[in-house]
Amino acid sequence: MTVMYSKLVGTSEAATRLKKMISMVAPSSSAVIIQGQTGVGKELVAESLHEVSRRKGKFVAVNCAAIPRDLMEAELFGYEKGAFTGALKTTHGKFEQADKGTLFLDEIGDMNLDLQSKLLRVLENSNVTRVGGRTDIQLDVRIVCATHKDLSELVSQNKFREDLLFRLNVFPIQVPTLKERLDDIPEIVSHLLKKTIKSNSAGSEIRFQESGLKALKSHDWPGNIRELKNILERAKVFFPGQDIGHDQVTQTLLGFDQNAFFQDVEEVATIWSAMDDLGGSERGHDELQQTPPSPSDFSRLFDVNNSVDIRKLLRDIEIVLIEKALERNANNTSEAAKDLHLQRTTLIEKIKKYGL
Repeated sequence: MTVMYSKLVGTSEAATRLKKMISMVAPSSSAVIIQGQTGVGKELVAESLHEVSRRKGKFVAVNCAAIPRDLMEAELFGYEKGAFTGALKTTHGKFEQADKGTLFLDEIGDMNLDLQSKLLRVLENSNVTRVGGRTDIQLDVRIVCATHKDLSELVSQNKFREDLLFRLNVFPIQVPTLKERLDDIPEIVSHLLKKTIKSNSAGSEIRFQESGLKALKSHDWPGNIRELKNILERAKVFFPGQDIGHDQVTQTLLGFDQNAFFQDVEEVATIWSAMDDLGGSERGHDELQQTPPSPSDFSRLFDVNNSVDIRKLLRDIEIVLIEKALERNANNTSEAAKDLHLQRTTLIEKIKKYGL
């Protein structure tokens, strides 16, 4: 497997075309513009271009939209000691740091016109001059840019230089949306979960059932892979150590409604509160506690609720009893299993499942 395939996951037709384009373009030193919607993974494409090219220098990334305009020139070209207040030493800019490597300019459409002129000069003669400096520095840097904006439209609005666009647009690469590669979702999910598995506590790893993956593939994904990452983070919080199916995906992960979620939590709390009234026979005159409810007592939950989520209820009861059994047996799973009338291996699986 090439290095490229370790970053760009998927075997769909759209993903395969993208990988082929990268393989063709990577060996060249010409500029590249990577275009695509927000969240499609344009920086991963840029990293793949660099790694497949086998350029000896570093991959250096700059977000043109994140750095204040008055600092951008110094950030890119570096500065000499004393060039301005606070310039206490000569500092190499991103261009010099990327010598013999790749400089990735993300959100190039947000670069101001003055800086665009200086970038054009670098592309024409491969020289940079530090802020406050007088010496040209010869460099070997490949420029890769990315944008979700229509640069041709910006040119017509006089917000982007047409000559710079011609210089940059040698190899345009269009990154497909996640909607165009829905068949890759199971592989992408597996890849993203494996990347975070070391940071998860034992037993808290999540897994998607086939129905859950099918639900993910039915989504429109306006936020692309970035949205998918957010969904997985949400899943790790809401369903630790669980197998996630269709209902969890559609009702909680994709259509997350904070008000509905907490209403659901309050509904569960109401059910547990109602359970305090189940049972009823006193153990003795000196005891305030009631006997546990019998199976038939649970039918009375409908007296206080129109519906009962039986799976959640049974799961919560199971968790409470397992926690109590472990507590009274000092976390000895063998003894706790005896108290619960379970095989030890079965109890261990449940502990992992619930992340206890």
